[in-house]
Amino acid sequence: MSAWWQSFRSSRLLPATVIVGILTCAVALFVGAYTYATANPHPERIPIAVVGNLPPAQSVVVERELETALDSSLEIRRVGDHASAVELLDEQDVFAIISVSTAKHTVALEVSSASGQAVATLLEQEVPGVMRDAGYSTTVADANPLQPGDPHGLTIFYMTIASVVVGFVGAVQLGVHARELKPWERIAFTAAYALLGGFAVAAVVDWLLGALDLPFVESWLIVSLTMFTCGMVFTMFSSLFGRWAMIPTWAVMILLGNPSSGGSVAWPLLPRTLATIGGWLPPGASVNAQHTAVYFNDHQHIWPFLVLAAWSLISVGVYLGRERVRGRPASDSAVVSDGAA
Repeated sequence: MSAWWQSFRSSRLLPATVIVGILTCAVALFVGAYTYATANPHPERIPIAVVGNLPPAQSVVVERELETALDSSLEIRRVGDHASAVELLDEQDVFAIISVSTAKHTVALEVSSASGQAVATLLEQEVPGVMRDAGYSTTVADANPLQPGDPHGLTIFYMTIASVVVGFVGAVQLGVHARELKPWERIAFTAAYALLGGFAVAAVVDWLLGALDLPFVESWLIVSLTMFTCGMVFTMFSSLFGRWAMIPTWAVMILLGNPSSGGSVAWPLLPRTLATIGGWLPPGASVNAQHTAVYFNDHQHIWPFLVLAAWSLISVGVYLGRERVRGRPASDSAVVSDGAA
């Protein structure tokens, strides 16, 4: 057995066998991650704003019945006026507004499909029935509907997938076909394909297909920043792990990043762990920034841009640091290169 193992370790078959094992695990993890996140989305917590009050005893009963009907806990934000509730809705702090008039026995439900179509649909289906049982008639309105060209709200997710995948695939191709580039040249060419690719994505979605009416420059730059970030993340991992760089890149961007991004399923419907992780990773930050730019442009948040910038700066810094180490005398750099490979 020992002689066979020694022979196998030095043969051309070992790398191929390792790749077969890695790909088998990868495909299982891939389908598992997406199925876990999106196959049966279920809201754990739905934040809503409430204007007006039911009688205390009735309020307790209605809240309990709503949670039973929705199969979810409600995070109720009680506000003094409708304008404050709208501000919370536009800031995406809540997913709906319920305005109660005890004098008229009416309830006005305002959902926000742009914040999450599945959540809005669930509220539209369940709230009127519960309120009817409590003696209130309900009117329903969509305060932030999805654009007509994107009735299921998935185009932003597709834009993000394109920027993530092309971002690191472009870096792979630079490493294979332009390996003689100096570090700053490689960074510059990564920025170049990110800028041109971002423009192409925004142009196809808006000008060619008319799927979304984009704030063009902002959307273009969000896609480009995402593409550059993902390209530099792969470049960083390549400098650290050599030929195995695709494994951590795929794990961060595809296995964890895309299912947790909130692009295909709104974050209240994601498992809580994934919803928490998603905001710290480039795909989730990109979806967040793009979604707010398209539907809530006057309420853009700085956080997703900080996340993308942090990943970019760390990746560039680590890559340049590793390249500087490799530029040491041959006796030092040989050790580093062997360890990276």
